[in-house]
Amino acid sequence: MNLVDTFSEFKAGKNIDRPTMVRVLEDVFRTLIRKKYGSDDNFDVIVNTQKGDLELWRVREIVPDGEVTDDRSQISISEALSIDEDYEVGEECYEQLQLIDFGRRAIMAARQTLISRIMELEKDEIYKRYIDRVSDIVVGEVNQVLKKELLILDDATGNEIVLPRNEMIRGDFFRKGEMVRGVIKQVEMKNNNPVVIMSRTDNTFLEKLLEQEVRAIIPNITIRV
Repeated sequence: MNLVDTFSEFKAGKNIDRPTMVRVLEDVFRTLIRKKYGSDDNFDVIVNTQKGDLELWRVREIVPDGEVTDDRSQISISEALSIDEDYEVGEECYEQLQLIDFGRRAIMAARQTLISRIMELEKDEIYKRYIDRVSDIVVGEVNQVLKKELLILDDATGNEIVLPRNEMIRGDFFRKGEMVRGVIKQVEMKNNNPVVIMSRTDNTFLEKLLEQEVRAIIPNITIRV
């Protein structure tokens, strides 16, 4: 198991922007470094979200043998030459770390932390995305038909939206796979999960439906509600 394999599992988080993903990954692996080495001051965490690369480098100043006073920031010339035979005293030694060096238990703990952080970020992003769209029309595909509600997949994002039976127009009947449109009535957090509620009976939806119908007939009309 290597760093690239670990990172590639999470790089496709569709609801998380790239800078946020980089920040989370760097934070998780810097925590891993601090637990092993006591500090992350002389380490570089390099994340390439486009290629799916994640590298950890330890950077230390090369000093003559017997003159290492701080092994966190310095390395002897003999040890540096074992890493790269072209190093000289006074240069910086770059040593790439392998994930296996941290130990299996630490790796698994970091992986679980990463999973947890990504899930929380995705929930936050979904909430922020839809709270700004309350009263907007949304179109989605019926994914599940339940007793009290329908679960709809937003056609634009793939996120799940709930259409309660009491928010459906009398006579509405939808099968799995059919397309439905309504307005986003509200967004709330339940058990730390974002729940997006769709409505087909809300006055806003009926007004916007009427507006769309009128515009289809008279494109340049100005409608005031």
